[in-house]
Amino acid sequence: MCRNIKTLFNFAPPATDAEIRAAAVQFVRKLSGFNAPSHANQAAFDAAIDAVTVAASELIGALVTNAAPKDRAIEAQRAKARNAVRFARVE
Repeated sequence: MCRNIKTLFNFAPPATDAEIRAAAVQFVRKLSGFNAPSHANQAAFDAAIDAVTVAASELIGALVTNAAPKDRAIEAQRAKARNAVRFARVE
């Protein structure tokens, strides 16, 4: 699950609220061990997602760097190239 959480800091354009929330959902799922909580745990699950979203947004907003922002399209191409090598079919 957590492998799907992507780096959100120092990108152009910056991470959206939806991307930050999606990362928070993945994080809470990993911590809880639930992909979808039971009705009894739904309120706690949702509260945790909200809290992690706020914390992640504050963190990303507070971080500073001297590095130039990364381009999302270029990083996506690099990831595809890494995956092509990693998961290459051997025939």
